Amino acid sequence: MTQYLLDANVFIQAKNFYYGFDICPGFWDWLDHVVPLGTAHSISRVCDELTDGNDELAQWVKARKHDGRFLDITDAATQSVFRDVAAAVQAGSYTEAAKAKFLGGADPWLVAKAKTAGAVVVTHEKPAAEAKARVPLPNVCNAAGVAYIDTFHLLRGQAASFGLTLV
Repeated sequence: MTQYLLDANVFIQAKNFYYGFDICPGFWDWLDHVVPLGTAHSISRVCDELTDGNDELAQWVKARKHDGRFLDITDAATQSVFRDVAAAVQAGSYTEAAKAKFLGGADPWLVAKAKTAGAVVVTHEKPAAEAKARVPLPNVCNAAGVAYIDTFHLLRGQAASFGLTLV
C-alpha cells in the first residue's frame, strides 16, 4: 500500500477553497478515515505550521495533533536524508533568500520523510525548472527521487467520493 504525505498547502487550500469545513465536511471525514489505515499522513513540522493560526483549520489540527497523522521527523534516517536534501537545495541556482526560506520550513522535512518512508508527497505546488526566487517543492522531490501528486490525483486514486446532504 502506498503511503502519502500531505503538504501544508493541501490542508490550507482545502479549507480556503474547494473543501471548506462548511461545504464539504466529507473531505475532512475522509482524512480522519484514512489516517488509521496508514494511507495519508503528514509530518510534525506541517502540524506546527498549521497550528500557528487561530482559525478553524488550526483548531481541527490541534484536536488531531497526537492521533498519529503527523509523523515524527527526529529519526536517524529522516535526519540523514534531510542533510542530503539540504545539500541539494544549497547546490541549486536559487537565491540565498529562497534557499533559507525553503530550508527553514516544513518542505525539506516532508521530502526527507517521504524518501525514508517510500511515500508520495501530496502538494499543489508545480515544478518550475527556471525558478530562482523560490524553491518549488516538486523540484526538490524530483532531485531526491520522491514522487509527488496533487490532492485530486490522491482522491481519485483512493476512490474517495463525497456526497451531498441537503438541509
